[in-house]
Amino acid sequence: MFRHYTIIIIIAIVIMVVFTSNCKSSPAVNAQNDHIVIASVLPLAGFAEKVGGPKIDVFEMVPPGLSPHTYEPSPGQLEKVSNAGIYLSVGSGIEFEIVWLDKIIAINDKMMLVDCSKGIELIEASGSLNDQNSDHDDEGVYNGTRDDHNRRGTDPHVWLSPVNASIMVENIYLSLSELYPENESIFYDNKVDFQNDLEMLDMRIREILMGKIQRKIIVFHPGWSYFAREYGLEQIVIEKEGKEPSPGDMVSIIDYAKDSGIKIIFASPEFSPKSAEVIADEIGGNVVLISPLARDYIENLIKVTEAFEKSME
Repeated sequence: MFRHYTIIIIIAIVIMVVFTSNCKSSPAVNAQNDHIVIASVLPLAGFAEKVGGPKIDVFEMVPPGLSPHTYEPSPGQLEKVSNAGIYLSVGSGIEFEIVWLDKIIAINDKMMLVDCSKGIELIEASGSLNDQNSDHDDEGVYNGTRDDHNRRGTDPHVWLSPVNASIMVENIYLSLSELYPENESIFYDNKVDFQNDLEMLDMRIREILMGKIQRKIIVFHPGWSYFAREYGLEQIVIEKEGKEPSPGDMVSIIDYAKDSGIKIIFASPEFSPKSAEVIADEIGGNVVLISPLARDYIENLIKVTEAFEKSME
C-alpha cells in the first residue's frame, strides 16, 4: 500500500513540474511577439528574412498563389498583426494595401509602418496597347505625392527590378535596426550579403539580354514595368485597368504580335490565362506563365529573364 501511494505522489510531482515549466516558458513565447514582422507580399517577406535571419519571425499577408489585387486577410493573419512590431508595406499603390492597410494599422497602432518603396521613382500603370501608343508628355513616370500609402494609378510591382529591390532591402534594414538596435550589426552583414547577391543578379540579367534587338514582350497583367524600364524592354499589356481586354484591344494585340513576330504571350499564374491563350492561338504561339510574387526572388527572376530572352529570338 505504501508503495502504491509513493507512486501516486511521484506522478503528481512530475505533473506539477511539467505544468510549472510550461507556465514559465509562456513569457519567452510572448517576448518573441515583439520580433514579428508582417509583409504585404511574399517578395517583401523574402527580403525581410534575408536581412533579419533568425532574429525575426516573418509572415506574409497574401499567401502563395493568390493575388494582392483581390485577397482578403484571414482572422488568423489579423491576430498576427496585433502582435507585430513592424509592418512592411510595398507602398506603391498595390490594391491590397489601398483596401486593407488602414484597417490593419488600426488593429495595432504601435507597430512600425515601413514604406519599402521610399526612394524609388514610381511608374504609371500601363493600359491597353492603344493607350500605350498615345502621347505621354511625362514619359509614364508618376510625379504625384508620396505622403501616404494609398497611391493609385501606378504600377505597384516595384520590387521586380533588382535595383529597386536593393533599395527596398535598405529600407527594411533601417527599420529593423531602428526597432531592434541590439541586432544592428547582424542585420547589416545580412543586408550587405543580400545586396551583393542582387547586384550579381542585375549583372546576370543584363548578360542574358545583351545583344537582343527585338526587345518587346506581351504580358497579360501589367506587372513588369520596372523590369522593362531597367533593362530596356517594351511591355505590351493585354489587360486594361484590371479588366479583360475588349474585342478591339484583342485585335490590336494580335495584329501587333504578328507584325512584330512575337510568338510568346506571358501570363501570371495568379490570373486566368484565357485571353492570353486566345491571342496565342491566333498568332500560332504559346502562353508562358511567370509569377511576380515568388518567394525565391533571385531564382525566379533568372527564370523570367530566360523566358523573356527566348521570346525575343
